[in-house]
Amino acid sequence: MKIVVGLGNPGRQYEGTRHNVGWMVLDRIAERAGWSGKAKARDAAAVARGRHGDLDLVLVKPTTYMNLSGLAVRKVLARERAPLADMLVVVDDFALPMGRLRLREEGSAGGHNGLRSIIGEMGTQGFARLRVGIGDPGQRAVDHVLSRFGPSERADLELVLDAAADAVEDWAREGTSRAANRWNPWRLGASDVGGPGHGGPVEATDPTLPAPPTLRIPEREGKPDKNGIVRTLTGWRKLLPPGRRDRP
Repeated sequence: MKIVVGLGNPGRQYEGTRHNVGWMVLDRIAERAGWSGKAKARDAAAVARGRHGDLDLVLVKPTTYMNLSGLAVRKVLARERAPLADMLVVVDDFALPMGRLRLREEGSAGGHNGLRSIIGEMGTQGFARLRVGIGDPGQRAVDHVLSRFGPSERADLELVLDAAADAVEDWAREGTSRAANRWNPWRLGASDVGGPGHGGPVEATDPTLPAPPTLRIPEREGKPDKNGIVRTLTGWRKLLPPGRRDRP
């Protein structure tokens, strides 16, 4: 059983804000697993659990507000009798450009209050975390993280959520190191299937690194149009040419 904790703030006023990207990633995984709307209030969190493909997952969204996230994490780990090695925390990071992913086995809070709370409660920095870039503030950090994604960012956000969800599943299946090697080079932008500003593969500058993956395509609804655009379970996607798609 793998535990995935997505950090965010409860309440309608925080829905869709950059600080809630951790919750959004868990919502994307729940959509794929068919668990949307099935979370139960438990251990100061909204918790959904079950079998997703070949994975046994517990998805945890602390409802304590960001600064007290550690309380929910401590309770969930105690209830599940799970070691820290089986937990991944998904958080937003304004030090990373929009869409960049950083998966690490351990590290400091880096100024993130949710991570600081977890480190304080657990007494260690030794747990995996996936940081999801939300872009440079260009203004007061508090104003930025509590702002919502603009219209021009929403298409990119869908791609980022898919990439982050794939990274979480790879972490659960293969471990932090292999998932990090695969997903830390991924970025929005150049040499992709949708042109500038859309997600897709990038050329590896270091030949020793694995090529960044393309996004997995969920079960489709309908057929692609003449431009290769297809409606999927999580939005509209432009399909990669045959031979360039990852196999689930």
